[in-house]
Amino acid sequence: MEAILTERIQNSLRYFMFKNAIFLCERLCAEFPSEVNLQLLAACYLQNNQAYSAYHILKGTQTAQSRYLFAISCFHMDLLSEAETALCHSNEPGGEIPNGAAGHYLLGLIYRYTDRKKSAIHHFRLALSIDPLLWAAYEELSILGAAEEATAVFGEAAALCIQKQYVHHGAASPNLHVSSEDYNLVLSRNFASEDVYSRQFKHTQGNNYRDIPGNYHAAAVSSGAVAQPQNGGPSNTSFYNTPSPMASQLSAVAPPPLCRNVQPNGSNLNTGNTDGSPRSVVNTTIQAPRRKFVDEGKLRKISGRLFSDSGPRRSTRLAGDSGANTNANTTAVAGNGTNSSSKYLGSSKLSSVALRTVTLRKGQSRANDNIEEGIRNEAFDDARSNMASTTSSSFPSGDVRSLEQDGATVLVGGVVISGSKVISGTSEVLGLLRTLGEGYRLSCLYRCQDALDTYLRLPHRHYNTSWVLSQIGKAHFELVDYLEADRAFCLACRVSPYSLEGMDVYSTVLYHLKEDMKLSYLAQELISTDRLAPQSWCATGNCYSLQKDHETALKNFQRAVQLNSKFAYAHTLCGHEYVALEDFENGIKCYQNALRIDSRHYNAWYGLGMIYLRQEKFEFSEHHFGMAFQINPRSSVIMSYLGTALHALKKSEDAIKIMDRAILADRKNPLPMYQKANILMSLERFDDALEVLEELKEYAPRESSVYALMGKIYKRRNMHEKAMLHFGIALDLKPSATDVATIKAAIEKLHVPDELDDNL
Repeated sequence: MEAILTERIQNSLRYFMFKNAIFLCERLCAEFPSEVNLQLLAACYLQNNQAYSAYHILKGTQTAQSRYLFAISCFHMDLLSEAETALCHSNEPGGEIPNGAAGHYLLGLIYRYTDRKKSAIHHFRLALSIDPLLWAAYEELSILGAAEEATAVFGEAAALCIQKQYVHHGAASPNLHVSSEDYNLVLSRNFASEDVYSRQFKHTQGNNYRDIPGNYHAAAVSSGAVAQPQNGGPSNTSFYNTPSPMASQLSAVAPPPLCRNVQPNGSNLNTGNTDGSPRSVVNTTIQAPRRKFVDEGKLRKISGRLFSDSGPRRSTRLAGDSGANTNANTTAVAGNGTNSSSKYLGSSKLSSVALRTVTLRKGQSRANDNIEEGIRNEAFDDARSNMASTTSSSFPSGDVRSLEQDGATVLVGGVVISGSKVISGTSEVLGLLRTLGEGYRLSCLYRCQDALDTYLRLPHRHYNTSWVLSQIGKAHFELVDYLEADRAFCLACRVSPYSLEGMDVYSTVLYHLKEDMKLSYLAQELISTDRLAPQSWCATGNCYSLQKDHETALKNFQRAVQLNSKFAYAHTLCGHEYVALEDFENGIKCYQNALRIDSRHYNAWYGLGMIYLRQEKFEFSEHHFGMAFQINPRSSVIMSYLGTALHALKKSEDAIKIMDRAILADRKNPLPMYQKANILMSLERFDDALEVLEELKEYAPRESSVYALMGKIYKRRNMHEKAMLHFGIALDLKPSATDVATIKAAIEKLHVPDELDDNL
């Protein structure tokens, strides 16, 4: 009877019939009470998003597997201290962590979210040393900025480790139980080889879904954040009373397609690619609309980092925060910088601009606007063989020969294969992970152009997947190349219309492009796909924010935080909205919450710097901009505001140096040039300031703030006619009402000496 019940429970779990599995397992535990059967019951509850039930069942158990499952339950309920105690057993101070690599990975997450970075890095590295294919651990190391080069992590040592696991154990690694009779099959595949701690569990027998690792530093919290609050009580999903994203609220116009100039049948996706080179090919079979899930209790898996590493969303007035009288039309794209190295300047098809002052004009056209533009054009026919040969050469030659000559066979996934196939398969997997890992590591270090070049080495079948295209979109976003980012995310949506990976960043891209209809459509699609995902509510919040409805936008971002309290980007977006509402105190709290989750979330450091700059707390401002600059040293905008803070602290020479670096990082960003001219004027270096402004006019010819500043300089030099001319040009460019009043006041005092003007 026990064997029959156990087999049927496993079968129910295999086919996602969790309610049936729980019922049968309760009968099993009643008839045959044992800790092993309690483990199986706890596993059933965990699969059914009932971590609190598993918590009470396993509390007080002592075996390694029970402690691991109990720690999983505690993690989902945000009881991190209890989870740590369960893994590091008090009776075994030097004992092993349960379940090897999976246990170390879980402990690493616990240390990360309790702000013990060094311990977290140590356990993530231990997890990788035990199981080199535990991608999630390498991803966490990359997010923490502590990942080694992928060639070292997925190189010779990893190959030897995997080979020994298969050869000496005759099966997969100790964390990957392949026996169909062992109920740990379900647990290991859900809690070890995939993102164990996603917001909602789903069984992945056969792994038909692509494991998308994006923003795990923000989306690592599990169903505890959705199914119940931190105290384990019932969830109050209506706490924020968020609005329903109806079409009438979001847009009065019918939503456009997410991809422009794409025929419904996809016939133009590979136009001109008759030579068989693997350009960005998207089959028509994957162009179905986004899958809609009606039952919110169904299993879903959250993807999304955010971009924790995404740039700050908010556009900032060019000089509104620096105290200068400038034109309101000049805007700064906050924190989305480009590489400072000159080799990256102009390398993209569309030049990266860190502070866009020119709004995209209606009807603006681009040459060759087909969907494949901006995607790979090279052929990769030999990519797989190159990766395989590289990894094969790293194997110890003696072991390879013995496997091939002896005709050794091993059991993998219930199938007996030869040792030579194990070697070749390991070679291909590690070769692929080396490329993907290096690209992701470079992205987390904000070496975005290098990351894009690395992803180009992927075979086309992997390049044209949702996760890779989303990473490419994020890289272009950090390079402030919003049009290319839009195209990459658009392709990702077509490849996997059900995936939420990077959609929060995509919504920010559309926000900056002021594509209100596309943003409205995206928000509705995401809500219909999964209304319990924070990415969906971030997109909806961006939609309302673009319409200047900051209070409603804030409610949507708070809903995202409620769904996943470890989603750092949602906290930052809340901070942006509080700043827009002039509520600096709550804005500071939101940015600090984001930094507690991810200390390398430079957007939050930038947001704090902007608040302190506006409050004229220049020492604090310099510190926070400096922290953001350490994390992302290639951002032209961060450097610009750091220079502004330095100038306010009377460190003008240092400010000019950092402004020069910002100009070199992105010559089309007018902010550092404008601020440099301001600094030079304050130092009474009028000729140098005018020279900078003359150059700036070429990049921003319709910015009234530039002409207004030139007018002030000419006034200081007693060149009243030229001053009047430039003040007039500034007024003709239709600045904001505030700037109009400032310019008119300057005209009225045109003949008043500067000494008297300062006293008025």
